[in-house]
Amino acid sequence: MRTKKFAAAAAVALTIALGLTACSSAGNAGGGGGGGTKDVADVKGDGKTLTVWAMTGDYSDKTIAAINKEFESKTGAKVKVQIQQWDGITTKISTALATKTPPDVLDLGNTQVASYAANGALLDLTPYKKDLAQGQTWLDGLSDPATVDGSLYGVPGFAGARSVIYNKQMWADAGVTTAPTTYEELTADLDKVKAKNTANDFSAFYMPGQYWYAGMQFVWDAGGEIATEQDGTWKAGFGDAKAQQGLADFKEFANDYSSKASATLNTDSPDMNQIFADGKASAILSTSGALGLIEQANPKMTADELGSFPFPGKSGKTQPVMLGGSDWGVAAKSANTDLALQWVKIASGPDMQSKYVYGDNGWIPNSTDGIKAADSTLSDINKGFFTAALNSKATPANSRWADLEGDQSINDLFSSIVSGSKTPEAAAATFDTAADSALNKK
Repeated sequence: MRTKKFAAAAAVALTIALGLTACSSAGNAGGGGGGGTKDVADVKGDGKTLTVWAMTGDYSDKTIAAINKEFESKTGAKVKVQIQQWDGITTKISTALATKTPPDVLDLGNTQVASYAANGALLDLTPYKKDLAQGQTWLDGLSDPATVDGSLYGVPGFAGARSVIYNKQMWADAGVTTAPTTYEELTADLDKVKAKNTANDFSAFYMPGQYWYAGMQFVWDAGGEIATEQDGTWKAGFGDAKAQQGLADFKEFANDYSSKASATLNTDSPDMNQIFADGKASAILSTSGALGLIEQANPKMTADELGSFPFPGKSGKTQPVMLGGSDWGVAAKSANTDLALQWVKIASGPDMQSKYVYGDNGWIPNSTDGIKAADSTLSDINKGFFTAALNSKATPANSRWADLEGDQSINDLFSSIVSGSKTPEAAAATFDTAADSALNKK
């Protein structure tokens, strides 16, 4: 999921974080689908103008200009980029896609794609998937939510991931000088920090109960799922034995290392970054955007005192993370789909990802290949976020998912378990019943 707050926070973090197609006559790709594998057509677009909607804070002017320069050189077409604001964007995009002259290319939040694809508003990109990928392995957390009923409706643009952010000085004072790589090492280190800091309001690892993004990492690590789809029917999965284990693991961890008061709280009130900046927590789980916000809250806490590492899971791997980020969609009613596909292919290609999406904007690239290529140039503080993104998951690719997320029932699921007001079994039964109804609503 991507939000206005997430994009703004990531932009602040950049102060710390940064230390292909060829050319014939104009054509239209039509409705996509169609079976088989196709290459993106190399068409000329002289005299045509492609309209691209990009969200404020997502791509720098330099990045957009680089994409447009290559596109215009190869096609002869011009590009009109319109920067969109976050307020009311869902309604604005839905309305625009329903018109006869929609924007040709749209910058969409990765978990929003299913909502727009459900009524046929986005072009089915499945036949072009191999060509658009250009040999890259896209991050699951970007491509999975853009894949609806087996068809691709969005091309990964960039990602933002959560990793552990910790106070290296506070850990060193407790005798811990290296970041843990296993779950057992993590809990042993936190036990030392906890023993060194005994104030009632101190959290060795601040983990508020409503923080379902964090909770899902435990569920996914145990092999559970929010919901799965088979033959057109969705089934919620928190009642499954593996998900139940993940819920129990999350409760145990939060109860052991986060303050008692946090069991019914979310990350915003009180602000998790402020708690960390004030020294009332030695570790949090957050995006790289938190780095700049922490430094703003406490200018004395510089990047040198901060460290990051992917959250190690009981599975022996890093916990799967829910990616925030962006996918590029093409309007089904676009009169210039061949040109739109060429623009998207350039924007999501390895060269543009390396030089601009990562190199200029500081975002996590859209593929495992891009992350590995960036590794040698990453600062120590950023490596945890990029490594975490290599193991990613996503919310269900269902147009009704937004309803369940919006009413905060999933927040309540995790909070009720951590606080002890419900057992994992009872909390799961309540949520799964509601989810089965919502996700299968026609």
